[in-house]
Amino acid sequence: MTALLTLSNVAAGYGPIAVLHDISLTVGEGEIVAVLGANGAGKSTLLRTISGVVAARRGTIRFQGRSLVGMAGARVVGEGVSHVPEGREVFAALTVRENLMMGAYRRHDRDGIARDLAEAYDYFPVLRERQDQVAGLLSGGQQQMLAIARAIMARPRLLLLDEPSLGLSPLLTREIWNMLTRFNRERGTAVLLVEQNVNLALKIAARAYVMELGRIALEGPSAEIADRPEVREAYLGRSSLHA
Repeated sequence: MTALLTLSNVAAGYGPIAVLHDISLTVGEGEIVAVLGANGAGKSTLLRTISGVVAARRGTIRFQGRSLVGMAGARVVGEGVSHVPEGREVFAALTVRENLMMGAYRRHDRDGIARDLAEAYDYFPVLRERQDQVAGLLSGGQQQMLAIARAIMARPRLLLLDEPSLGLSPLLTREIWNMLTRFNRERGTAVLLVEQNVNLALKIAARAYVMELGRIALEGPSAEIADRPEVREAYLGRSSLHA
């Protein structure tokens, strides 16, 4: 599989605190890859470093052959990487439609934006029903749908998802998962997924990385990761894993 994203020996952190240590991973074209790990393992920092929110201190991050190191977050979006952070972070005072249009703010193809807006509503019909409602009045699950739909309005080649099912009911979680698998299948968009529900993540992802204390401890096909005794003992006996 052709590599879309490649990280080699990446280190990052906050101020004097080092969080990531020599992280190396790849995401192939159209691939869904899961990142697992306990609280404080560095999973969210990993996604923030790829998307340019946190600066890499060392190592290389290449996307479609181009370096993302030192690139501002807005430019990373322009390169084809969309990040849905933990906590959704929708624009609460804007309407659902306005939030979605913010996802396409770097685009100038009006016809394409209109088609993608219709497609976003097709993926999440409740957003069409509430398109004129301010986002702050949506439920938590609806805000998560909006955050994902806003990210895909940028037409990314790679979608970074940080805990998309956190705090959601099993029904809403299944709805979002069905959308993600459909989106991946129909558009071929790759997904790098940090997810608290390890069982579900390993079912949807082709491969997985397990992080411990800012390092990659295990990697491989999801089925093999799920069969590892240490993974089963640490994570698969629980229904969820907090980031």
